[in-house]
Amino acid sequence: MKTAETLALLESEQAGKLMAELYGADGAQENKGRYCDMVEKFQKTFGDRDICMFSSPGRTEISGNHTDHNHGKVLAGSINLDCVGVAAKNDSPLVHIISETFHQDITIDLNSLEPSERKAGTEDLVKGLLKGFLESGYEIGGFDAYITSNVISSAGVSSSASFEMLLCSMVNRFFNEGRISTVAYAHIGKYAENVYWDKASGLLDQMACAVGGLITIDFFEPAVPAVEKIAFDFASQNHSLIIVQTGRGHADLSADYSSVPNEMKKVAEYFGKEVLSQVTEEQVIDNIQKVRQFAGDRSVMRALHFFEENKRVEQMVAALKENRFEDFLSGITASGNSSWKWLQNCYTTNACHEQGISVALALTELFITEKQRGACRIHGGGFAGVIMAMLPNDLVDEYVAYIEKALGEGSAYKMSIRPYGAICVNDML
Repeated sequence: MKTAETLALLESEQAGKLMAELYGADGAQENKGRYCDMVEKFQKTFGDRDICMFSSPGRTEISGNHTDHNHGKVLAGSINLDCVGVAAKNDSPLVHIISETFHQDITIDLNSLEPSERKAGTEDLVKGLLKGFLESGYEIGGFDAYITSNVISSAGVSSSASFEMLLCSMVNRFFNEGRISTVAYAHIGKYAENVYWDKASGLLDQMACAVGGLITIDFFEPAVPAVEKIAFDFASQNHSLIIVQTGRGHADLSADYSSVPNEMKKVAEYFGKEVLSQVTEEQVIDNIQKVRQFAGDRSVMRALHFFEENKRVEQMVAALKENRFEDFLSGITASGNSSWKWLQNCYTTNACHEQGISVALALTELFITEKQRGACRIHGGGFAGVIMAMLPNDLVDEYVAYIEKALGEGSAYKMSIRPYGAICVNDML
């Protein structure tokens, strides 16, 4: 479909409906403009070609804080912030990508996919994805792409996974007849980060971005995680999800992040197991004195968080299926309390005077207590960074003004859950 046809398609009734599903009624017109802009910029850069439009969302973690690395359970959702790309095959051995957001213009030769020595950056990531397709037995080829993204960086909403899944949808559409599953997308993204970035990533981010909607994932068998999409109309509840940036702090948090999975695994080691999903909560409690001596008290607390968080994911999924939204919100609150008190990832003990997350949670809890509606919790890895609040739409503007007065203008981002993951937009119309 050439430029003029594509622009006409974006003016269609079907396109308007899809934009409302992806971005909400308030964001439909603005985002249609994003697509038109990308189509025109692609034409200006690469010529008037047969093009396809693609979208891949960021994601939010709703429950299951620090469980996936010990093969636990999570509840996540795709959000209305996304990577949008316009792309076309170029019948060459070159992949040419222009990222407007990050001011990047990269060209990759498909005959030279080895990683650089530094193993970092977008070029290595793209090489890793392309190599991942080959390693998984799929086809690749040359294409040109013009990409933009409004997925917030460093906010726990997986801007890198959103980009990865966008490229996966392009390669699937152009060279593999759309036969590759979203689970395969996630494994390819994980391969790229593990091998080409030396980053010990799991599958959570990629799965949530690729599948879309509200999903629950059980990582007990990590090679083939059990994924279930939850048929729940989140928009009907008139609630919004707000991500609040609390500041990154000044301490190096690498050791803090590593300590969480390692300490959980230390408890599993006492029982001769590798990860906590292979152990029961009853075993830990029945042997708690010996486990404390072997692994340490904080390890035990983090293990108890893991077990209870797994149960909480199941309870929240049941609440959604049974349309018990207030119980679902109570689960968010309970997950946040467990992360704060048991998992202990709201601030680093290496710089305990810096507690941006704790301050943001305290202020948000005061707001929710006064209004008697809503829920909040830490979001993502923790120690510094981001919290999540789930609030009725009529309170959102008031909360944003309240929290930004305390933390700074532009620190709060209103989001919603969208029903689709990584897609070729043309195929949806």
